Amino acid sequence: MLRWIFVLLIPFSLSAQLKRFQFSEKKMGSPFTIIFYHGDSTHASQLAFECFLLVDSINAIFSDYLLSSEAGRLTQQQINQEQSVSNELFDLIRRSGEAWRKSGKTFDITVGALSSLWRKARVEQRFPSKKEVRNARKITGFKKLILDEKNKTVSLKIEGMRLDFGGIAKGYATQRVIDYLKSKNITHALADGGGDISMSDAPPGKNGWTIAINSPKENDPGSYQDWDKKLELTNSSVATSGDLYQFIYHNGKKYSHIINPRTGYGVTSQRNVTVIAKDGAAADWLATACSILPLKKAIKLAKKENAALFIANQEEEKIIIHKTENFDRYFQKKEP
Repeated sequence: MLRWIFVLLIPFSLSAQLKRFQFSEKKMGSPFTIIFYHGDSTHASQLAFECFLLVDSINAIFSDYLLSSEAGRLTQQQINQEQSVSNELFDLIRRSGEAWRKSGKTFDITVGALSSLWRKARVEQRFPSKKEVRNARKITGFKKLILDEKNKTVSLKIEGMRLDFGGIAKGYATQRVIDYLKSKNITHALADGGGDISMSDAPPGKNGWTIAINSPKENDPGSYQDWDKKLELTNSSVATSGDLYQFIYHNGKKYSHIINPRTGYGVTSQRNVTVIAKDGAAADWLATACSILPLKKAIKLAKKENAALFIANQEEEKIIIHKTENFDRYFQKKEP
């Protein structure tokens, strides 16, 4: 799933010991950027290489574009056949199950058949038939996955199921990169997986990492602008979900790429959601769920998960802001 948050690359005043390094490669279908501070350029390049290898290994497990990924191979197994999987895949499936329950079934990694249907429809510039949506929904639902905690096995109850980790895997990957860098004593770092961002300590001499978020423009449906306030974050993760780039129009209505598993259709509310959470995977799935849930339920979920939530909702060409009480504390303080 694409997300739209941008790191403001402001030049920093660096100490003699630490230099700012930035590395970018295309990973998991979007630009993946790693920024950190280190004293040696050769070692920094080696660390970045290791981080990108880590991201590749994560993609090889969770990608729904690759039939050869571990998740892809899992869905090719016979139904009701217990399949041993890696600890990483099992743990993220288990965690996704918890998110499914907490979100009122709005976050669901078993929407793969629906994701594939809508992805193809956008390419072909057509609207799926009711029958196509109905058939895809029949093979969707986390209850159709059976997890064996003791033996770390997974089995599918129905043929044709597909998994889609697009709402959690990039956030998970950015957090893994930050954790890896911490294990190498790199504590001033940020990882941006195409908008899903995780970070550790602030850059040297700064109070935090400066992050811009966007929101819909008033009186201009479908257009977005940077919000007038910036975030200043440390040791946390942030994700934004909305319909800026991926959507389809039908009968005058805009259907987002974010699919509501309970209906099988893309979300039609003009909403941009930003979530700040303790780790990348949590921020990622919460942003998806809060794009689907009614506003009051979205705010309630964010509070329950100790996350901060900001929703820019377009209502009759006006932008109405909804947020949790704790969100304002993350806005950058203006210089006196």
